Amino acid sequence: MPDPDWKANAAEIEAIVEGRHGDPFAVLGLHETGSAWVARAFVPGAEELEVRTPDGVPLAGLARRHGAGFFEGPVPVKARVPLAYHARNAGGEWTVSDAYLLGPVLGPLDDYYIAEGNHLRLYDRLGAHPMRHEGQEGVHFAVWAPNASRVSVVGEFNGWDGRRHVMRKRRDTGVWEIFIPGAAEGHCYKYELLDAQGRLLPLKSDPMGFAAEMRPKTASRVARTDNFTWGDEAHLAARRAHDPRRVPMSIYEVHLGSWRRREDGTFQSYDEIADQLIPYVLDMGFTHVELLPVSEHPFDPSWGYQPTGLFAPTARFGDPAGFARFIDRAHRAGIGIILDWVPAHFPTDEHGLARFDGTALYEHEDPRQGYHPDWNTAIYNFGRREVASFLLNNALFWLERYHVDGLRVDAVASMLYLDYSRQEGEWIPNAKGGRENLEAIAFLQRVNHEAYGQNPGIVTIAEESTAFPGVSQPTSTGGLGFGFKWNMGFMHDTLSYLKREPIHRKHHHNELTFGLLYAFTENFVLPLSHDEVVHGKGSLLNKMAGDPWQKFATLRAYYALMWGYPGKKLLFMGQELAPWSEWSEARGLDWWLEGQPPHRGVQSLVRDLNRHYRGIPALYARDCEPEGFEWLLADDRENSVFAWARHSGQGGAMVAVVSNFTPVPRHGYVLPLPAAGWWREILNTDAGEYGGSGLGNMGGVDAGPHPSHGKPAHATVTLPPLSTLYFMLDG
Repeated sequence: MPDPDWKANAAEIEAIVEGRHGDPFAVLGLHETGSAWVARAFVPGAEELEVRTPDGVPLAGLARRHGAGFFEGPVPVKARVPLAYHARNAGGEWTVSDAYLLGPVLGPLDDYYIAEGNHLRLYDRLGAHPMRHEGQEGVHFAVWAPNASRVSVVGEFNGWDGRRHVMRKRRDTGVWEIFIPGAAEGHCYKYELLDAQGRLLPLKSDPMGFAAEMRPKTASRVARTDNFTWGDEAHLAARRAHDPRRVPMSIYEVHLGSWRRREDGTFQSYDEIADQLIPYVLDMGFTHVELLPVSEHPFDPSWGYQPTGLFAPTARFGDPAGFARFIDRAHRAGIGIILDWVPAHFPTDEHGLARFDGTALYEHEDPRQGYHPDWNTAIYNFGRREVASFLLNNALFWLERYHVDGLRVDAVASMLYLDYSRQEGEWIPNAKGGRENLEAIAFLQRVNHEAYGQNPGIVTIAEESTAFPGVSQPTSTGGLGFGFKWNMGFMHDTLSYLKREPIHRKHHHNELTFGLLYAFTENFVLPLSHDEVVHGKGSLLNKMAGDPWQKFATLRAYYALMWGYPGKKLLFMGQELAPWSEWSEARGLDWWLEGQPPHRGVQSLVRDLNRHYRGIPALYARDCEPEGFEWLLADDRENSVFAWARHSGQGGAMVAVVSNFTPVPRHGYVLPLPAAGWWREILNTDAGEYGGSGLGNMGGVDAGPHPSHGKPAHATVTLPPLSTLYFMLDG
């Protein structure tokens, strides 16, 4: 006798139990066949399976069609209704809530906006989301893998069996989804994929996973990020109300894994870090903390710059809620948080994005476009709208879900140029025959447009090392739309100058003056970053020329010059202690230096520099505009003296900044000034409290109305050796 029409054919059953079926939702679950309703289920280990109502009323037993656990049979229902299964074997019995009895979570609008690349809350739809769906508690999983022939969720809720939860493919978008009853927050999971030829790929972590296992394990972990309790309303309101260019921004750059360690050398938790870091930053007077990348990454020495989980705060320090508490506590204390963000490239670890569905999905197929020779990494295909949307949503995710105040975008130069770090013949010109990466430029413009449009008051900062025009200009005028750009030239030129013996500096005077020729072409941040104190470069203190006393004096003078120079400020953690050794991510900072007078003196100076910078509008209000700066002395190369005035642009008190970069004290030095009057000495890096010789101007100088060097007044001052002084006009 032939099988009734409602019976699944043997080939489909075999494909289901072998995990080769590309659309099990077409077979499993509840289906209307003619005038009957038929239930089919795959429950490995079951010997008997009974259909019941959700409250446990038996409806019908199903026949076992395959020894691996495939069951089917008619069910006495007249329409689609909620059902459950009751399974038995020799070892016992259990209830099964089957994913294939439930409908999809995503809808046509999701398909439309995903396909268009304009879904700005993609992280609400893709990834793993605990929810209640059709009366069941569970987790909805969704992932983009358009070229896979099968995608399954595997995890501790299904014995890591890829046959159990094969996902439904939404063919218009290439997104696969499934709602799994019984999966819950905290469960670990991955995706198991077959490529287009049916070959099994390495298990993949979730590209939009919100939490991850602690390395070296690599599974994603189900986590909620939409239920944090925030108390930072006042901070967010103040952020929206100000122009970031016109307020103080003094950034403390931090690597969370090595700021401090526990006594046993292990990592602190997000809460432990907050307990110590936030009070310290407040005491030191910094306005912001910039975190080296916190997205999940497998390799500690990468410092986070090779992330595999862009949406997951690293498990090294705790869970997503702990990271949210850290940000909330910083905001309540009035401290902004900036994240280092890495959209330029990604590592090729097999559990990550590389050849995700068996094809070059996130990257370019051609290594001339898709491989980064400097870092042995893959380059995102910015011209693919789904990839651009993925990265855009990641930026918005950190800004919106975690309330971060800004993103510092890493390696922008490598994104802008197709020939970056490549020889002739190793790159492909753009459609116009040029070297600019037009797709990456459009992507960065879109990110900045949406980031600022959706989150007023935030900042984006580009680490961009070339002279690419308009990095911090609006997208409406053709710029990239960043709020700020790192001034790499300042860092390079000033350190080059200060490495030289003082007797030679007069021959390189322009290394300190050249930067002022372009200081207002962009909105600049002046970085003394982690990149300058690693890989054999030595600490900032060790870069300074001279004997130990001269090194400390020069470093103090340098810091004060930087805080008086136009542009926002950034100092990498620990450099306020003037360590002799360079930074290592493998240990905590040398906090014992706080007990050593010369090091404590530098720390005290940085604290006072931040206090002056935050308290005196002339030092910050026109950081990015030429009317905030006025040269007083730019050409005294014989004495290696530099002097300028800073203005608030609002008629407030002016500040004169004077640096002497020789170990020779200058008595009776004529200092031209923009106005006559009493100029109070508000800072002297040679002060005894900072470890200096104590030479100075007895509290200030009187400038008479006698023109000098083209200025209407001048004062006779004492310039201590290797020092920077600040004078502020009283009245």
